[in-house]
Amino acid sequence: MERSNFKFEVCANSVESCLAAQEGGADRVELCAGIPEGGITPSYGEILQARRFLKKTRLHVIIRPRGGDFLYNDLEVERMATDIRIAYKLGADGVVFGCLTKDGNIDVEKNTFLLKEASGISVTFHRAFDCCRNPKKALVQLSDLGFNRILTSGQQPTAPQGVKLLSELNKVASNGIIIMAGCGVNENNISQLYNDTSITEFHFSAREIVKRDMIFSNPNVYMSREGADEFSLAYTTMRRVKATINALICK
Repeated sequence: MERSNFKFEVCANSVESCLAAQEGGADRVELCAGIPEGGITPSYGEILQARRFLKKTRLHVIIRPRGGDFLYNDLEVERMATDIRIAYKLGADGVVFGCLTKDGNIDVEKNTFLLKEASGISVTFHRAFDCCRNPKKALVQLSDLGFNRILTSGQQPTAPQGVKLLSELNKVASNGIIIMAGCGVNENNISQLYNDTSITEFHFSAREIVKRDMIFSNPNVYMSREGADEFSLAYTTMRRVKATINALICK
């Protein structure tokens, strides 16, 4: 496999994860906060530092004001537009967003508005696509609107489970829009995903659990939910990024 035939994007939850992605050979990162919520817009400090350190790897920023569904009111869309403008000013190479109607269709009006704000940079429609009513109709609409790519698991919990739809979408994609397979992609299944779908762009996190250095803890206090491990964090590691890429191109 020729390395130049593929693009690998890492879902990075921090500047540290961005650096590991770059060291592991990723082409691009999608910088997110709030991974347990499915990814929300990171802080401006995070974006600025990521841009400072990413020299070889492109920086895309998720524009998602909250977790939950993808039906956004006008105030939320205004915040998203502001976040796009600021991400662009901070040096982002691209942004990632997606708006749906209450009926599960592509919200053409809101997406068009946000695309105008993102003029001049790359734009990915994220996994809101996996929540839409008619994926093949949505693919045509997003292509016509001018999105550069769609991140999707084939409307299944993970990409390996969605290979049938992923393959179909990749075959009918036109006007230069790219289908990028993501969710559950790792070093153990990326080669088979390619064989099953012929997709050449992949999105994965390549994270490992890292124990923090805290010694003291107050057992009566927790920040999220009772019983959660708040003294470990999951970071992307260079080892897993490299292993996932090599699992495909070195086969």
